[in-house]
Amino acid sequence: MDIVPIPALIVVLHNKEKAKGEPLTKAEVLQITNEAECVAMERAQHLEVIEARGYLDIDPENSWEGWQDARQDFKDLPGIASE
Repeated sequence: MDIVPIPALIVVLHNKEKAKGEPLTKAEVLQITNEAECVAMERAQHLEVIEARGYLDIDPENSWEGWQDARQDFKDLPGIASE
């Protein structure tokens, strides 16, 4: 079973940062990650979600590092603004 943030953590972080108008701090990213709604799903189902979404989400176990990488590449993430 995979524990999957719903909506995608990258979308939540993007929206929070956009609303804030400046980069999120590490403490903010970790708090958002810790408070994220999650569901458990079979690996095959999780892979289907990833395929339908068109991009990988941030690993909740390494959300700060993942966010620092992902926020640089928003132009390459299809559909992120619409979720």
